[in-house]
Amino acid sequence: MDTTALRSAYDKLFEAAATPGLGAATDGGWNADQVLAHVLSVDAAVSAVALGVVSGSRPAFDNRVALDPANLGRIIAGHAGRADLAEHVRRQAAILCDIADSLDEQAVSVQVPAFLMSGDALVLDQPVPLAALIDGLAEDHVPVHTRQILALKG
Repeated sequence: MDTTALRSAYDKLFEAAATPGLGAATDGGWNADQVLAHVLSVDAAVSAVALGVVSGSRPAFDNRVALDPANLGRIIAGHAGRADLAEHVRRQAAILCDIADSLDEQAVSVQVPAFLMSGDALVLDQPVPLAALIDGLAEDHVPVHTRQILALKG
């Protein structure tokens, strides 16, 4: 896989996360730390799915744990502030991109059962090729959360 677009999307996310004066969401949504914790959780899950495919198992992707407030709080509490959390997200994103770079055509074409929620709305409940799961991070997931963080500027 070519992860150029994904790496670029992450660069923009990290730039946004480093913006001074990020406050609370005016709509009651996530703050920047919660967004970063969510991205970290999703990235780790997608990495695990990709490695599972390579190992010959047939893992599924379900993003509900990455939406769970208790899980996000646990992730945030395990870091010494936003800079530390962002650095962890950066390392996890690099791992995911390195895994994706190493996938062959056979692996990226494996159909992965996927269950995706956004808030309380069901977005997807069907198998997708592993490539689509990873490409979706670059095309939608990371840019959406980058915009979400930028909207928190005070």
